[in-house]
Amino acid sequence: GSGKGVVRRVGSSSSEDMPRRNVIPTAESQSTATTCVPEVTSSTDSQLSPEVRPEGAVLQQDIGAGANTGSAFVGTQQQQQLPPRAMPHDEITHGDGKVEKVLGTGQQVITFNNGTKKEISADGHTVSVTFFNGDMKQILPDERVVYYYADANTSHTTFPDGLEILQFPNNQVEKHYPDGTKEIIFPDHTVKYLHPNGSEESVFPDGTVLRVEINGQKTMEFPNGQREIHTAQFKKREYPDGTVKTVYQDGRQETRYSSGRLRVKDRDGNVIVDEKC
Repeated sequence: GSGKGVVRRVGSSSSEDMPRRNVIPTAESQSTATTCVPEVTSSTDSQLSPEVRPEGAVLQQDIGAGANTGSAFVGTQQQQQLPPRAMPHDEITHGDGKVEKVLGTGQQVITFNNGTKKEISADGHTVSVTFFNGDMKQILPDERVVYYYADANTSHTTFPDGLEILQFPNNQVEKHYPDGTKEIIFPDHTVKYLHPNGSEESVFPDGTVLRVEINGQKTMEFPNGQREIHTAQFKKREYPDGTVKTVYQDGRQETRYSSGRLRVKDRDGNVIVDEKC
């Protein structure tokens, strides 16, 4: 997603044939407020190594690594740099067991001795890797990077603008936006938003909206026009006709009617105030 095109390695690499490690995503629980995000740490592995950081950073780092090691890198706008004397239909076998083939169509197929296979389109715009453990990775012409975790049956798509989308086998979808906002779409179609400042908002299938502020205050808005507010001091229900009922922490109950009438009960339910406008 650096805007410099898809970068691929055609030289040998000891970690090029390895799937991602220790970053298998798991679906967010609907009863909690924390999303599971693949761990992001620093690494010096190549672009097809086990990845624990954003795809863009991996590609940029590989570019720098290539300059130091002499490995050949080919961008989307460049012609493929074949090994010396390599012609279409040629097959090259390396000492580590890796086999490179260039087909008549210009497609390059690299097979590693552990069973991992890497395919590069003739124009260099599409790279597909099938790892030995069943994981798959695709770098697409529009610079999207799609990684499929076979064991978890989960896909992780990274877009050039930084948006990440995870799709789980239970039909749950998580969207991680560049500004830090996370959107979780649960199988029952409940949608939860986790904002960078720590606040949350959930929209339920019946239209009910729940907002949780960073101070713990909860506000619920119901389809019938009622609204309920929960704080550390009280719980309050507001009705469309203007009536407001409040229950305080000490057990007192207060009702203010739209007519102006005020009715207060103590914690035992005894009426201690009943004032009419």
